[in-house]
Amino acid sequence: MTNPDRALVRAAPALSPAITAPPDQNPAAVYLARLAPGSRRTMATALATIAGWLTSGRDNADTCRWHELRYQHTQALRAHLAEQYAPATANKLLSALRGVLQECWRLGLMNAEDQRRAADVAGVKAATLPRGRALPAGELRALFVACAADPTPAGRRDAAIVAVLVGAGLRRAEAAALDLADYDAESGALTVRSGKGRKDRISYLTNGAGRAMQAWLQARGDAAGALFCPVDRLGVVTVRRMTSQSVYNALAKRGDAAAIARFSPHDLRRTFVSELLDAGADIATVQRLAGHASVTTTQRYDRRGEQAKRKAAALFHVPYVA
Repeated sequence: MTNPDRALVRAAPALSPAITAPPDQNPAAVYLARLAPGSRRTMATALATIAGWLTSGRDNADTCRWHELRYQHTQALRAHLAEQYAPATANKLLSALRGVLQECWRLGLMNAEDQRRAADVAGVKAATLPRGRALPAGELRALFVACAADPTPAGRRDAAIVAVLVGAGLRRAEAAALDLADYDAESGALTVRSGKGRKDRISYLTNGAGRAMQAWLQARGDAAGALFCPVDRLGVVTVRRMTSQSVYNALAKRGDAAAIARFSPHDLRRTFVSELLDAGADIATVQRLAGHASVTTTQRYDRRGEQAKRKAAALFHVPYVA
């Protein structure tokens, strides 16, 4: 904590000693309960970080006296986060804080005026370059070639996973959560029932993505259950759900085999969005296909502005002489 931060906290009333409230009266527990599982893990970590900092490690998210927070505390926290974390991380932590403060008011632990003042901390602003990358066509082809080089069903499964992420824009957790019944082979419709924010949507597998899925289904069989399943060393498919981490590991393995630059599963999703925008697809339609809550999120994947900047830079001729 910087000196100004410490001064703000010293000027504020000290938080009471830790106490564990029943789950239905614990604002942190109530806040986390209304989140989707993936977000719940992320925000639980965020709340633990905040509680530890506010109390110098004395309390955790369950024992912190959130309802006693006042503007001085939260402003000092914001200053600390802005200094120690990237803007996106700092804002995620502040979002968790605001969520808990709102539950304090809903549970009657905090009056509306105190809650509004404590939550009235501005987000951390900064102009940062987009994270991740979009994979060029050559790398995508190399990835599919690496999958095809594996004659076991695992090769076809991993090709189908790549197809779902880059051809339909799913998140890896969404892909892991798919069931066989969620895919309509005739129309190519893929129903995502566990999207971020618990929002269902329909995306589509077409052309090569659809063919990759069909090849996997021939190896998988038609037993009801998880769409993507583990395959053992003998090539035996067991119809049970893969974890999000196992999807990550499978893609990392194929990326190494393809000898391409490191990429994350989310980079395949970035490729889906950016390629559709480059091809002239309506951004609102792309937003719905990707399951973004806001079109602003979709705009972050738009590379057309960079292409325009590159063309503009090329208009000026630099008279270099060797």
